[in-house]
Amino acid sequence: MLFSACLLKGLIHESECSSNLIFPDAQVICACGNTWTTGSTKKVIHTDVCSVVTPSSPANSVLVDTEGQVDRFYRKLQARQQFLDDREARETARVSPDRPIADLELGTRPTEALAKAGFITVGQVLEKFAQGEEVLLAIDGFGRKSLSDLKKRLRQFGYTIPEFGQEIVV
Repeated sequence: MLFSACLLKGLIHESECSSNLIFPDAQVICACGNTWTTGSTKKVIHTDVCSVVTPSSPANSVLVDTEGQVDRFYRKLQARQQFLDDREARETARVSPDRPIADLELGTRPTEALAKAGFITVGQVLEKFAQGEEVLLAIDGFGRKSLSDLKKRLRQFGYTIPEFGQEIVV
């Protein structure tokens, strides 16, 4: 709207109607240097992105990402992936067949009895479970109570006990 039209509306001062002015030859200036004209209420418009500058272009990513939002997103994504990897490693370590029998905290007598028989890791005990309970019950100093406690602790740690080893009742 022109200033004379503002006067017709009763607006006396130019400042009162400057927001209603339309500039048909407003100049748009992009940060990349590209310029063009358009109609606007502002005479000069400065912008960071235009049709020449695309956000998907790696060369222009610094220009578009003025606040570091992309870097922040990638840091969060990397932290999430690290968290998932750590959690998976903990779960894998939790049911590792290389875990020492002492980590099960069965007590002194059953742990020493298994150690005397040559069982140092949980994997070795699980192999014997596959052969049957009698193999473990044949160990001196390792009875039904110790076997029951062993099964309970193995389940608590997330190990799968072979089918032969699940029929014991104390």
